[in-house]
This record gives sequence, structure tokens and C-alpha cells, in this order.
Amino acid sequence: MSLKLKVCGMRDPRNIEALTRLAPDYMGFIFYRQSKRFVADLDAAVVLSLPPSIKTTGVFVNESTEEVVRIALAYHLKAIQLHGSESPVDCKLIKSELPNIELIKAFGINEDFNFEILREYQDMVDYFLFDTQTAGHGGSGKTFNWDVLKQYTLTVPYFLSGGIGPEHTEQLKALLDPRLYAVDVNSRFEISPALKDIDQITTFKNQL
Repeated sequence: MSLKLKVCGMRDPRNIEALTRLAPDYMGFIFYRQSKRFVADLDAAVVLSLPPSIKTTGVFVNESTEEVVRIALAYHLKAIQLHGSESPVDCKLIKSELPNIELIKAFGINEDFNFEILREYQDMVDYFLFDTQTAGHGGSGKTFNWDVLKQYTLTVPYFLSGGIGPEHTEQLKALLDPRLYAVDVNSRFEISPALKDIDQITTFKNQL
């Protein structure tokens, strides 16, 4: 199975339109107000107009279940990414309210990360996402040491995130982990926050 591509932190309608022509598997929209890539006043119609082949993904950080559900329904999201300290109970509640939506639970990874905590989540989510541990909940442009993924023993497939840039294609292909489902890119492919360099992403996608 070829790696899926998720491009996150989209906001500008023209940039979204240009990325749509590249047909990434997932397109991420950040609904976390403290993020530099917060969707702000992006018209929901822009998201609703995207082709069904692109899985529109809402990114939330410690948001209430009610608000996650409200936004998911308003934007017809196909996936939800929880990027804060949401509990297994939170995941279960959201999944029960939105049973047809893919649920991705993100975790910030560093050398001391305890992968055992993921066991409580494994039956509540469709995917994990492994990002670099930062205070800002992602978007740091920094990678973590991928060798620590050898400590991950569960079968739940995962997205790999955190500072992935154009130079990482060979390293990604060398990982050879069947659980690696998708690559999540963001800040390393930007001209400015929330504005992506489509040419760079095109080259990256073709190489991947």
C-alpha cells in the first residue's frame, strides 16, 4: 500500500483550490484559535466544495465534544484529528456522536514518550498521529527521532508528522513499517503560515 498524503493547515481559498488539483488524500483545517494556521473566517462553502476523494480533516485541541460535533457537521468533515490531551473517554464520545468519521488521535513524541499509554486508546480511534512534542501542539517544523517508533508495538496504523520536509522522502521510504499509513506535512512546505508552496508539495508527492 502506498503512503497517503495529508496536507494540514490550509486556509486560503485560492491555495486550497490549487492543492485540490494535486489531490492529496487528506486536507487539514485547524480549528484551534491559538494556532497561526487557524481557519479564521474561511467560508465553510470552500470546504464543502472539495471532491469526496479528499478527506477533509478538522484539527482540534482540547475542544468540547459539542463543538467538535457542531463543526464536523457544518463542514461535512470526513476525519477528526484530536491534537490535545483528550482522553480515551473523549474519543469514545466523539466516535459515538460521529460514527462515520475517521478519528485520529495525535500524540507529541520525544525520547521519553511512553507508548504504553496508547493501549487505552486503541479501540477508540481509527489512527494515531505521531508528531514532535511541542508546547504549541504541532506546527513546529521540527522532527523527532523516528527510531523511537521501534517502541510502538500496537497494530493501529498511524500518520507520521512533525517537521517533515522535501528532503525526507528517502528516509520515509526506508522506514518499511506496514503500520505507517500516511505522511502529514505542514509548516516545512509553507511560503507563510497557512499558505503552501504547491510546487514543492507536488514534487514531494511524486517522489513519495
